[in-house]
Amino acid sequence: MCSIAGVIDFAKDLRDQGAVFAAMQRSMVSRGPDQHGTYVTENAALLHNRLCVIDVENGRQPMTVGLGPRSYTLVYNGELYNTDEIRAELAALGHTFAGHSDTEVVLKSFIQWGGACVDKFNGIFAFAVWDAAERRLFMARDRMGVKPFFYALRGDTFLFASEIKGLLAHPAVEPVLDREGVLEIVLTGPGRTPGQGVFKDVEELRPGWRGWFDENGLRTERYWMLKAREHTDDLQTTVDTVRFLVTDAIERQLVSDVPIGTFLSGGLDSGIICSIANLHMKARGLPLHTFSVDYKDHLAYFHETRFQPTSDTLFIPGLVDWLGCESHLTVLDTLELADGLYEAVDARDLPGMSDVDSSLVQFCKHIKKHVTVALSGECADEIFGGYPWYRDEKIRMAEGFPWAQSIQYRAGFLLPEHAQGLDPREYVMEKYRMTISDTDTLDTDSPTDKRMREMMRLNTDWFMQTLLDRKDRMSMYSALEVRVPFCDHRIAEYLYSVPWEWKDLRHYEKGLLRQAMRDYLPGEVLWRKKSPYPKTHNPAYMQEVSRRLRAVLADRSSPLTQLMRRDALLALLDDDKSQPWYGQLMTTPQTIAYMLQVDYWMRKYNVKLA
Repeated sequence: MCSIAGVIDFAKDLRDQGAVFAAMQRSMVSRGPDQHGTYVTENAALLHNRLCVIDVENGRQPMTVGLGPRSYTLVYNGELYNTDEIRAELAALGHTFAGHSDTEVVLKSFIQWGGACVDKFNGIFAFAVWDAAERRLFMARDRMGVKPFFYALRGDTFLFASEIKGLLAHPAVEPVLDREGVLEIVLTGPGRTPGQGVFKDVEELRPGWRGWFDENGLRTERYWMLKAREHTDDLQTTVDTVRFLVTDAIERQLVSDVPIGTFLSGGLDSGIICSIANLHMKARGLPLHTFSVDYKDHLAYFHETRFQPTSDTLFIPGLVDWLGCESHLTVLDTLELADGLYEAVDARDLPGMSDVDSSLVQFCKHIKKHVTVALSGECADEIFGGYPWYRDEKIRMAEGFPWAQSIQYRAGFLLPEHAQGLDPREYVMEKYRMTISDTDTLDTDSPTDKRMREMMRLNTDWFMQTLLDRKDRMSMYSALEVRVPFCDHRIAEYLYSVPWEWKDLRHYEKGLLRQAMRDYLPGEVLWRKKSPYPKTHNPAYMQEVSRRLRAVLADRSSPLTQLMRRDALLALLDDDKSQPWYGQLMTTPQTIAYMLQVDYWMRKYNVKLA
């Protein structure tokens, strides 16, 4: 994995802007500390930082290939999981290869098929190719949105980068927050409207989209979306197909020239990945390294809820013994979680999921001491219907984002000047309706199956993107590449058309996945009720973030109070009621921590209000 960035400008000579390009590159060096490269011509600059995973010597970037009088230069962040198949197809067409990197396969695929190359790719990617003869930049992002691609258009200048900080390192992009940005932070954050970069006129190429920039301007188009199809497979064939797709996705993603491991939570999704990875590693005569996280005194303060009925801590040792793997446990304490809130903002460039982010940024630091690549279980819940809002009929039939049912509560924090003339519910509902109206369904769908397709689109376009942002930024902050096998687009395409009654097999969340993978896990894990990503229940954490927010509010220069009402923030500190901010993952302690992140973000990034 890597960071990419670039500038295209047809109005000025870029060859004397080396200091600016160095600043852009340096801002994202944590994503790629191993190799660094630049390509600069009169009108195009492409920048790259590389984390070496496959073919260290022959995968250097920017990569340029000449073809007669033409040349093509690529910067690429990602991993192709069908590299061998595409390389064989290209070789049959006459292409030759200097090494075995997927980078060379991506570039020669573009040379052969142009923008249609992305239709052939199975993987996670964000890349750009400069066609020197045509004086045109091509860009694309993977179907599921695992790898990021932000951009900004400033007059004749087009800029892009893997992270927002890469854009902000260029003098043409300023950290300005207009009203839309304020509302993103307060009404939808830590989620983001698809394509929104929060800062004024900063955008993100959406998942499954590609684009071109030349002297006629910028053009983007969608090349992939979830399409509804009649599901003609019987139940047993469906179970067998799911088993194949999941197993194949995991096995493809275990390819690496550097040490690789897996996240292990003690739950279904990571357990499946660990089990298949364990078999793969044993076949190679190698141990599997698994990584788990816990919190200091977690069991002493854990309390059962509807959403978190059991603690992961109780299941990890048994699964480790069953696998016979080499396990590594990271135990985070309260101060480490609180301090990590600020590093998490540095990683995400935005306020995020508070301690859900900070725990991961700290956890990934520990993992990186052992491996460079790790596999994680994100996205199974969105695709197989694991969340409570899929299964509670009252919640799933209600209009609106099921994880953001506190619009009026959020709006109560807004200063009057930001809320003037605003209907907060209508503002958020318009975004909800935008996604619903873009959902592909069949005329023959039952009301339940139609709604489940809508729910899957809502989750893959919104909630899943927040989690993928989190996983990418928190891990790459420590130069750790994390792969997410359940995000294989083939799994999403197939499951989009499977009837809900089969996904909910035996009335278990992700019942179809459990049935398909029943041979890979012990029964106590296979049929364990879903438990979300663990968070601390230690009252010391609530006390610490509350203390820090009181200190922020005591500072009359706090930029937080340029967005939010001081009295509402004080009430947040004094209110005993647990009010969700972003689903079950963010309630009062996390909301307080989110406010700390907003304040730090505005200070650190010198955010200005438009």
